[in-house]
Amino acid sequence: MKVIPAIDIMDNKVVRLVKGDPKNKTVYSSDPVGMAKKWEKAGADMLHVVDLDATLGTGSNLQTIQKITQSVSIPVESAGGLRTKEMIENALQFSSKVVLGTIAFKNIEILEEVSKKFGKERIVISTDQMGGKIVISGWKESTGIELIQGVESFVRLGYSQFLITTVERDGTLHGPDLDSLQKACSIQNTNVIASGGISNLQDIVNVKKCGAAAVILGKALYDGKISVEEVKTLA
Repeated sequence: MKVIPAIDIMDNKVVRLVKGDPKNKTVYSSDPVGMAKKWEKAGADMLHVVDLDATLGTGSNLQTIQKITQSVSIPVESAGGLRTKEMIENALQFSSKVVLGTIAFKNIEILEEVSKKFGKERIVISTDQMGGKIVISGWKESTGIELIQGVESFVRLGYSQFLITTVERDGTLHGPDLDSLQKACSIQNTNVIASGGISNLQDIVNVKKCGAAAVILGKALYDGKISVEEVKTLA
């Protein structure tokens, strides 16, 4: 199981939000590039870098993300606010992968065009859920589609990589949503990245048992409750 620290960027600072709420944030660093190097040195397999300003429609940190990719040798997946073909293609010039949510559900044609050009293996479908339904547009809009139904529809189109976040757990340290995770991991031809709620090393063990291909570390990592090194020994 791959160990992937998250670097959420807002106003060019590394932050963590609780349940995606920009009013409920903690700033951990004003040096996103330095943070990326720190997690690489600790042994991270990959970095999950989120442009929160782009997600919320208030700005862009794409240049900072590009600097991160240039300063580390491990793969970087870019996420957050990639909602036009141009933005996605731009991000794929320097990122190993892109995480797409809103556009995957709203404009399947663009998703397919980008996939054809760059390869489906570089696309991670983001299926963030709230109240059992997939949400998009910075978690503000419900698609009305249930998580498993959504994952299965993309598997039929040939996509295999999925990021699953249960919004109610994100940034809360209340433990991951193992039920949803297990159901998603049991779908054939899926590689699931688990995100949201990790609070201790037992959570890592539980996520691995569900069959997740990777785990994203957020608040627990930044608050010092777990370390990349410890998680690597269990993953």
